Amino acid sequence: MNLEPIDPETALDLYLADRETEVSQATLYSHSSHLGHFLRWCDQEHIENLNDLSGRQLHLYRLWRRNEGDLRPVSEKTQMDTLRVFIRWLESIEGVERDLSTKVQSPSIAPTESARDVMLDDEHAESVLTYLEKYEYATLAHVSIALVWHTMMRIGAVHALDVDDYHSDDQYVVVSHRPETGMPIKNKERGERMVALSDQIYELLDDWIADRRPSVCDDHGRQPLLATPNGGVCKSVLRYYVYQWTRPCTHGEPCPHDRDSSECPATDRDHASSCPSSVSPHVIQRGSITHYLHRDMPARVVSDRANVS
Repeated sequence: MNLEPIDPETALDLYLADRETEVSQATLYSHSSHLGHFLRWCDQEHIENLNDLSGRQLHLYRLWRRNEGDLRPVSEKTQMDTLRVFIRWLESIEGVERDLSTKVQSPSIAPTESARDVMLDDEHAESVLTYLEKYEYATLAHVSIALVWHTMMRIGAVHALDVDDYHSDDQYVVVSHRPETGMPIKNKERGERMVALSDQIYELLDDWIADRRPSVCDDHGRQPLLATPNGGVCKSVLRYYVYQWTRPCTHGEPCPHDRDSSECPATDRDHASSCPSSVSPHVIQRGSITHYLHRDMPARVVSDRANVS
């Protein structure tokens, strides 16, 4: 097989450009983030031509990433699976040896290992929200986490809300697909809906808008509901808030992993997700769905609110 030399940075740029029309922006961002670690490793190992990449090097990368990122098995599997897709694409453009993708190994996940990634349980959620309501009331972190839990919306839908989408008098928000302003939502027009709010959330949003929300617009003239002094908040920041506040040590709970907080890497801002007890926004949504189903909310109502089957 005649390989054509290609450096890691060029390969990733071409890969993302090729996938841009096939996958959602969220997936594209996820692949870019995961493969960014691979580029760092290539730079560290002085790998300038992917033609020379071997199965042994891919294994060394897996070990490096596991240790460097303090990854849980679920996260390691996700990142290695993304790398396999990337390597398979490189095979198609003659950038690496044929069948190299079959040498990308990822861990097998036992049900017990992935169980906490299925949903956030009621007790954990209640502990987080009780703490935020007492000590961080109506902050951006409190509002965003409370919205995801109480409405069952995805973080993308929460992120896409404008101030005008909130109807205080009637206690509901309107979720709209607005890709022209950089605010797409999953399922596009099929994801557009009205979501009723509880008294607790409506009061929280009223207080956020009246007292804490910065009076700002974004580059499209929107007034994002979730905002910072610099404009609309990034989804990555909202994800960080979830990882940050679902760590037990941040809301007054003892560490269930017997870690010393002065030495624990998960206390660092950039590594909050490495805490074995922290969860992603998706896990909060799944936990919320389960919570309301257990409280006998009709399945059709849950499905409509969360925009899931």
